[in-house]
Amino acid sequence: MPSIDEFHARNLDVATVTLEHKFDRPQLVKQALTHPSACGRNQIVSDSYERLEFLGDRVLGLVIADMLLQTFPKESEGSLAKRFTALVRREALAIVAQKLGFDKLIVLAKGEEESGERENPALQADVCEALIGALYLDAGYEAVQRFIQKNWKPLLNQDLSPPQDAKSTLQEWAQGRGLPLPTYKEVSRSGPPHAPLFDIQVFVKGLDPVIKQGNSKRKGEQEAAKELLRFISESGV
Repeated sequence: MPSIDEFHARNLDVATVTLEHKFDRPQLVKQALTHPSACGRNQIVSDSYERLEFLGDRVLGLVIADMLLQTFPKESEGSLAKRFTALVRREALAIVAQKLGFDKLIVLAKGEEESGERENPALQADVCEALIGALYLDAGYEAVQRFIQKNWKPLLNQDLSPPQDAKSTLQEWAQGRGLPLPTYKEVSRSGPPHAPLFDIQVFVKGLDPVIKQGNSKRKGEQEAAKELLRFISESGV
């Protein structure tokens, strides 16, 4: 089991390759990848990604706006604004974060790790913005512009509207029939401490409960909801 210092050192190595920049201030990478829950009891705001996320959000917006002006010289302001919103929203950032493996580098407290926080697209998006902020502070505008242009160009013409996950779909199904909201419960846990598996039960009034497994509580809930939706579709309930 690697120490926390070894974990940070590995993260720095990966980020250096992915961001194509050797950091003069490696503490910026450590900060960008640290969830507030991992800062300890004497938490200092500047120890987590949150301040860098604030900066990265603004830097991303500037680069994307310039990128759109150059790529679509004949489009109206309204059309550019729609493209801009799609490219800076959480879904786009999470796509980039997952593609580059940033989600695997986030340092979390044990509780957040077990609850599946690493798979949270909002967290992935925040950390991606924080790394953009870190790159900007250490390397300047041109370096961060190259990084953003390279990784956002493939998204220019994609549909980045928010996907409808299984839990949301099941909730809407229940509400549409005047039923109470679905409830989820962890019924068992197995596997080693570093790679636990969670058996999650979902219950909707009038239907038999369903139990499915995931490598986090969040994943287990999604799988259980997906299975219950499959039953609803096939049985015509």
